[in-house]
Amino acid sequence: MAGKKPRKVAEAQEILTALGLPSEQRNERAALTLLALVGLPPNKPWRGAANPLCRVTPIMEFVANHYSKKWAPNTRETVRRFTLHQFEQAGLVLSNPDCPDRPTNSPKYCYQVEPRALSLIRKYGTPEWDNALRMYLADAQTLSQRYAQARELKRIPLILAPNTTIRLSPGGQNTLVQKIIDDFCPRFTPAGRPIYIGDTGRKWAYFDEHALQEIGVTVTEHGKMPDVVIHFTEKNWLVLMEAVTSHGPVNPKRLVELTTLFEGSAAGLVFVTAFLDRRGLIKYLREIAWQTEVWVAEDPDHMIHFNGERFLGPY
Repeated sequence: MAGKKPRKVAEAQEILTALGLPSEQRNERAALTLLALVGLPPNKPWRGAANPLCRVTPIMEFVANHYSKKWAPNTRETVRRFTLHQFEQAGLVLSNPDCPDRPTNSPKYCYQVEPRALSLIRKYGTPEWDNALRMYLADAQTLSQRYAQARELKRIPLILAPNTTIRLSPGGQNTLVQKIIDDFCPRFTPAGRPIYIGDTGRKWAYFDEHALQEIGVTVTEHGKMPDVVIHFTEKNWLVLMEAVTSHGPVNPKRLVELTTLFEGSAAGLVFVTAFLDRRGLIKYLREIAWQTEVWVAEDPDHMIHFNGERFLGPY
């Protein structure tokens, strides 16, 4: 019958339903994602399920090749946000088990079916299924909590004030963001007030919206914020910092964007590009805008000034 759902897809939905996942995570997209994660084409039995490391694009390619379901390229984010993320929360899959501190934006970011879940899935359709399911569900919450705790332990803690601590996603630019808070700020903006801290995994890790409004600036979540914003209250400077590990510095285009975004500021604007080391600086040296500053974390006591009438100050 034309348009009939493949048997394997229906079976995958039965498994997801039995595991107690909500409706959005047991629809056809979720079922096909599960089949790709365990490497099961239509004619392969569930006992042949495996748990290779899977990236989102290969998952989509598997679905297209074996189930004739071609998802548009922009579906990639949907699969990640509305299927794989929830699979991970439920303890069904692990993210980056081969490299837990892999940055969220890494092209190698991957998922793998959790070993106990795989053992259960292999028993689907056998006399052992019902008993194995009961045992798995009895332990599922404990497993989910355990993996959530492990993920939290890998996050980077940032102490912004005596009673304010945030935790950033591991890897990526967040290692440099940590050095900005711990090394740059005490040296160059002592007693400064953190206003915004970005995060590789979730863009707005910390935002003191009221403090920004007090100096005349209102932004929305659609504003293209720098990675770190510090109000150096002693001099009434608003220090806007880009932490460069994989994307660009404060170049002329970015300088215009930030000047426009913060044009209402009653505090003087200071633009700083931060690098982990000089090698990173050399890579972007020709792009850096004049009348901005550069800080290199491996030489934390020093700043590099790109021309202009004064050092480390607003224009």
